[in-house]
Amino acid sequence: MATTNDLKNGVVLNIDGQLWTVVEFQHVKPGKGPAFVRTKLKHVLSGKVVDKTFNAGLKVETASVDKRDMQYLYRDGDDWVFMDTQSYDQLSVNSATVGDGAKYLLENQKAVVAVHDGLPLYVELPASVELTITYTEPGVQGDRSTGGSKPATLETGAEIQVPLFIEQGTLCRVDTRDGSYLGRVN
Repeated sequence: MATTNDLKNGVVLNIDGQLWTVVEFQHVKPGKGPAFVRTKLKHVLSGKVVDKTFNAGLKVETASVDKRDMQYLYRDGDDWVFMDTQSYDQLSVNSATVGDGAKYLLENQKAVVAVHDGLPLYVELPASVELTITYTEPGVQGDRSTGGSKPATLETGAEIQVPLFIEQGTLCRVDTRDGSYLGRVN
């Protein structure tokens, strides 16, 4: 148990038997009336975001979520198998839990897997990954005022937009949060 004064970003709360992560919080002390805490909470499993207000000093139940550094090993049907880098235990995570991160996962890549009571909740990839472009059309430079872009397929099968000068076989850095091209890797 903790109080609303202990809230900070990333804390996982157990509200009515469901797990919610604190995305944003703000302590408010109005000139008139009692203080309160305004929060933005994200449902751990569904990803739904809601605004919730708590009275200051109210006790809230926190959940113990174990975030482990893991290495992605292989895909087994609909499951993704990860290995704990400390204990070498293997953990199967279903595709729904991996989510959009699957588009940027390569074998032997490191990730953080959040586990609560033995159940994997979500997979956190690094902010950017380095992937090779397996297919892209040759860029044709025309007369345009700004730099153009073209679609490119990564080695994982994901498709992103890249600048016209990028060629097939180029190793590039990709943002895992929104799938944007960040630059070439030398």
